[in-house]
Amino acid sequence: MPKTFHEIPRERPNTPLLDRASTPAELRRLGEAELEELADELRLDLLYTVGQSGGHFGAGLGVVELTIALHYAFDTPDDRLVWDVGHQAYPHKILTGRRAQMLTLRQKDGVAAFPRRSESPYDTFGVGHSSTSISAALGMAIAARMQGNSRKSVAVIGDGALTAGMAFEALNHASDVGANMLVVLNDNDMSISRNVGGLSNYLAKLLSSRTYAHVREGGKKVLSRLPGALEIARRTEEHAKGMLVQGTLFEELGWNYIGPIDGHDLPTLVTTLRNMRDLEGPQFLHVITTKGKGFAPAEVDPIGYHAITKLDPLGAPPKKSGGPKYSAVFGQWLCDMAASDERLAGITPAMKEGSDLVAFSERFPDRYFDVAIAEQHAVTLAAGMACEGAKPVVAIYSTFLQRGYDQLIHDVAVQNLDVLFAIDRAGLVGEDGPTHAGSFDLSYLRCVPNMLIMTPSDENELRRMLTTGYLFEGPAAVRYPRGSGPNAQIEPELKPLEIGKGVIRREGKRVALLVFGVQLAAALTAAERLNATVVDMRFVKPLDEALVRELAESHELLVTIEENSVMGGAGSAVSEYLSAEGYALPTLHLGLPDRYVEHAKPEEMLAECGLDATGIERAVRTRLLDPPKAFSAV
Repeated sequence: MPKTFHEIPRERPNTPLLDRASTPAELRRLGEAELEELADELRLDLLYTVGQSGGHFGAGLGVVELTIALHYAFDTPDDRLVWDVGHQAYPHKILTGRRAQMLTLRQKDGVAAFPRRSESPYDTFGVGHSSTSISAALGMAIAARMQGNSRKSVAVIGDGALTAGMAFEALNHASDVGANMLVVLNDNDMSISRNVGGLSNYLAKLLSSRTYAHVREGGKKVLSRLPGALEIARRTEEHAKGMLVQGTLFEELGWNYIGPIDGHDLPTLVTTLRNMRDLEGPQFLHVITTKGKGFAPAEVDPIGYHAITKLDPLGAPPKKSGGPKYSAVFGQWLCDMAASDERLAGITPAMKEGSDLVAFSERFPDRYFDVAIAEQHAVTLAAGMACEGAKPVVAIYSTFLQRGYDQLIHDVAVQNLDVLFAIDRAGLVGEDGPTHAGSFDLSYLRCVPNMLIMTPSDENELRRMLTTGYLFEGPAAVRYPRGSGPNAQIEPELKPLEIGKGVIRREGKRVALLVFGVQLAAALTAAERLNATVVDMRFVKPLDEALVRELAESHELLVTIEENSVMGGAGSAVSEYLSAEGYALPTLHLGLPDRYVEHAKPEEMLAECGLDATGIERAVRTRLLDPPKAFSAV
């Protein structure tokens, strides 16, 4: 059994076996009897690494044995191993030549938080969003067959990720094409089955063995000569397996189901994976693991230890606390509004903790709906509720709303339904990198008719905009960033804003900075040095056209600032209006560039994109000193 550790080591641990297994090829030279000790060393090294760098924690601890067994039983990287989401891929990174670089995890120019094809040949598919692994591995299996290649494809997916429709679409298609591939279901929440033990492990070895497969195929040939006998035998086998193991659903979808087995029992894992590696057709292995396995605090609180920040040095002063997190402001507003309006319903696609719906779920359980990892369903569920007079609020990350975009347009906006989208993690998100950044929501929302779109500059603005969007008749969106605000005074009243009206925060000359969102503080700092006007635009749609017109007639240069893609964003809305009205005024659009901004600390990413005070000032001065020809002609 795995050792259990109680503290995160602050010094690199002694790991003689792991030192000899820096690649899967080296791992496969170890004896099977050495693998359990290797697992303890890998788990201890993972504890040390994440303690130094911060990052996803519990999921990786839970798949230490599974990761070892997969690389031991399969010929990676020639055999393709696809990790779903990637939260659990740190042990995989350590075993695939990146151990020395793991202390740079999630840092600028360091190891990425998720698998990336550009980082290693062992990262066969870039991930970050859930439920993509089976589709990707199926595509790889089909491509291998087209090329006449016998390499294997393996998808590792969690029980949470299996709740998404995309996973079942892939399961259905794989059986239809008879793909030679393996899906490993990493069940770490016991949400499917608790049937784990000696009998289950024994049956898994038996049912995955070559002997069983040979007898099974031979029996098919004999019975195929007898009318109806083959179908009777198939159903008999199916029902017999159903009495002993859990897997009828997957069998009905055309998969050969094995399990569930103990995901921390290395001998059973290695034997079963080796057996299943050579079986033909779609194979499905169900393993039960414990999230946070081997670290006592994480086993007790797997949600709290999903991810951790890096350990502070011993003796370091306590960190200063800033304002409340934007998600906490949303969570409090949701409870306050629900108390005042019984029509309100809160919907989340498995982000109760991340979007801060915990208090709402406890106070209003009958109006709280966690739809699991099913963003498309979350949006259309809200549409259905709105049709019948409810007032749904969809709490969703910006990057996840991308997955429900068709539903937002077709099911909500076309019908002009009262659905409020509280869009968390808008803009850059720091160390999680581009797969989790909300870089495009203003661009993909503002082109949708009937949408009301707001960008708060602080915590109180967020509260007021949420109220505004909730009371608006039609679809509304409020997008706000990850992290804490500037500690603005929050008004307790549920008071809306006047729709489509911005506010001037500072009067200046020549240059006007039009801010859409939380860059207001940076813009004010830059404006002091530039003597520029600063406007909190508040609304992306409808745009405050009267205010833009006023600014255009009293300034030489308009500068738009947003933490969103420059292409198609709020700045584009300003230029479109100016062009339509015949203004030949120069504009400068500051925002996210036309590339993916790689992981780093948030302040580093903002500086890289020129969205901090220094970057804003520099961009304006450069434009004033070296204007394009159109500007100099004005």
